[in-house]
Amino acid sequence: MHAFFAHTFFAHTLLPHALLAAALLGTMSSSPFAEATHRAYAQQDANELRALLQSAPTRADSLLVRYRLYPLTEEAAVLDGLPSSLPDGSAREYALLSGLWAYRAGEASFFSAIRYGRRSTDLLDKAKARAPHAPFVLLVEGQSLLFRPSIAGKDPAAAAGRFARLADRVDQQGSTGISRTEAQVWRCLALSEAGQAGEAQELNAQLRARALPPLYRQFLEDPPDV
Repeated sequence: MHAFFAHTFFAHTLLPHALLAAALLGTMSSSPFAEATHRAYAQQDANELRALLQSAPTRADSLLVRYRLYPLTEEAAVLDGLPSSLPDGSAREYALLSGLWAYRAGEASFFSAIRYGRRSTDLLDKAKARAPHAPFVLLVEGQSLLFRPSIAGKDPAAAAGRFARLADRVDQQGSTGISRTEAQVWRCLALSEAGQAGEAQELNAQLRARALPPLYRQFLEDPPDV
C-alpha cells in the first residue's frame, strides 16, 4: 500500500436547485454500508471489501468500496470500467471517482498518466463546486495535495489543513464512512512532509498510544514516501 500511495495522488456561488440537492447529498451522514466499508478497510480485510462490492446497493456505495479496496490490493480489475464523469453526480461521488482516476494514473504510462491525472483533477473540481467541505471531498483533496508532484501544486501544509478540517467535520457530522482517526493519521503524515516535525511527532505519539486498527498503526510505523 505504501509504495502505491507514494506515486498515485498527483492529479491535481449560488447553485441551481439540482446542484444544491447534490451538495446536500454530499454532506449527509453516510449509511451503515459506508461504515462497514470503512471498518473492513481499517482492518485490512480485502475479502470483506470484495463481498461488499458485490452487494453494493448504489453507485455511490460501489465507488466507495472500490476506492477503499484498491489501495489494499492494487488489483487492476478494481479500476476496470471507470466512468469518465458523472453527469448527475454528488460531491461525494465526484470525489471518490477523482480518487479512483488518481489510482489509475499511478499505474499508467507517462502520457496516459497525464491524461488520467487531469481527469482526476477535473472531477475533484466538480466535487468542490458542489460541497467543498464534504468529508470525502476534503479527504481526496488532501491526498491529492500531498502526493502530487511539486510542479503540479504539491502542498503538504495545505493538505494538513484539509485533514484537520476533515477531523472537525467528522466530529460535527458523526458517522460519515471516515473516522476521526483516519483524518488524524493523514494529517500526521502531511505535517511531517510540511516540515512541522514537532507537531507531527506529538500527534504521532498520541495516535500510537491508542488501540488503532491495523492499517492506521502500520501507516504510522511505516509511512509512505511522498
